[in-house]
Amino acid sequence: MISFPNAKINLGLHVTAKRKDGYHDIESCMIPIPLMDALEMIVDQKRTSFTTTGLEVPGEAKDNLIMMAYQLLKKDFPSLPHVNIHLHKNIPMGAGLGGGSADAAFALSLMNNLFDLILDDFFLEEYAAQLGSDCAFFIENTPKIATGRGEILESIELDLKGSHLLLINPGIHIGTKEAYAGVTPATPKVKLKEVLADKRRWKEELINDFEASIFPNHPEIKAIKERLYEHGAYYAAMSGSGSSVFGLYEQKPNHIDWNNEFFVFESQFA
Repeated sequence: MISFPNAKINLGLHVTAKRKDGYHDIESCMIPIPLMDALEMIVDQKRTSFTTTGLEVPGEAKDNLIMMAYQLLKKDFPSLPHVNIHLHKNIPMGAGLGGGSADAAFALSLMNNLFDLILDDFFLEEYAAQLGSDCAFFIENTPKIATGRGEILESIELDLKGSHLLLINPGIHIGTKEAYAGVTPATPKVKLKEVLADKRRWKEELINDFEASIFPNHPEIKAIKERLYEHGAYYAAMSGSGSSVFGLYEQKPNHIDWNNEFFVFESQFA
């Protein structure tokens, strides 16, 4: 059985509080985009294995979120058979696009179907939240307002139909420590839902808090955002904690020459 885990972008991202458990509370609108990995699972009689192709996936197989998803279900469903798992990695990692979280969430859904576990989305989201802060988003995989660590989700009607997406990843790794180092948690001055309801407000009021701390250290990321606006984006921002930057356009943007080392993805919201 095969599925295609997709990436996400963030429309606004506020760090609202530091939690006692060491995490941070956030508020963000997460949107699925059609940049995809490919994930295949096949039942095996002898052993469970994990292989990859495409972009290099660092770390040991046992530490990958997909394998952790398998072990999480195995704990509650001991009769799960062995599986051969293969991931073709296409979504850049450490890029603010949620690729690893998507892989884990889609693995849960894939096993739910493959093994007829009959778990509804609520339970799958509960499992997903144990794997990562934004994993639960990818279970229903529709636009959501995310709060808490990112696992508390509220559906939102957001019309991006016809908008063109241009996403650039410069291949710069932004670690969690660096991302949060320059952020002072605070309650947003304006309500995210109110801003999202009026695209005319997005450029000035739909803010990613991480930009203020990351742009001074990585001016090349800031330059990408500025270039997207120069070429007609009605909104541009860094996604998550970076380093990917995306622009939204009313019309398909003219070709822009980027550094050959940059990852470039274009799509249109249906």
